[in-house]
Amino acid sequence: MENTLDRLKKWVAESNNIVFFGGAGVSTESGIPDFRGEQGIYNTLSEYGVSPETILSHTFFENNKEVFFDYCRKHLVFPQAKPNAAHYGLARLEAEGKLKAVITQNIDNLHQKAGSRNVLELHGTLYRNYCTVCGKRFDMDYVLNSKGIPHCDSCGGVVRPDVVLYEESLDMDTMEMAVKYISKADILIIGGTSLAVYPAAGLINYYKGDKLVLINKSSTAMDSRADLVIHMNIGQVFDKILG
Repeated sequence: MENTLDRLKKWVAESNNIVFFGGAGVSTESGIPDFRGEQGIYNTLSEYGVSPETILSHTFFENNKEVFFDYCRKHLVFPQAKPNAAHYGLARLEAEGKLKAVITQNIDNLHQKAGSRNVLELHGTLYRNYCTVCGKRFDMDYVLNSKGIPHCDSCGGVVRPDVVLYEESLDMDTMEMAVKYISKADILIIGGTSLAVYPAAGLINYYKGDKLVLINKSSTAMDSRADLVIHMNIGQVFDKILG
């Protein structure tokens, strides 16, 4: 493993065109549970009588807003969570001009809290909310501090998080930008994701280089395609290669 980390450290030191693509495993070290892991929220919640995957669908949101927002407040929002070594390491690489973009499936805003600026949020974020009628923008505190279904203080419309629910399409402008960065990258580092959720997982197919790095605690279906595979906590990896 040390030889693998040394190789990654050398690649990073020599490159000025790195792109990072990350998933829920990037934030688990900050105390935010993932979705599909052994202790992920898909496997541990039963209080609502339906799966979290169902609750986080467009249909359920339209028909059961009270339950949707109760679930979000209790199980999706972690305002006390702080960035970990991976978030700070990526922000540092961007500040040094080495990292061109962070592409994330996460909705927790931790990359921005760590100082990253060019963050492409494939699934949106809980930290942006908007009125479904007039479009007025609201922060996360507005939703957290409201009771039941949050309503716009201007027009009374329902305020919802700016996240992509199941049955909704990803933002194509964001996807196109992600493809652009990945296709031009010298190094593509993929971390904290099982690469099981499409279409986001399909982004790996646009990488044309020969320095594909997969960092994940468990194996993924894409390990055989990678030039480096590291089965460690991603925060530990960044501690070692940037320390």
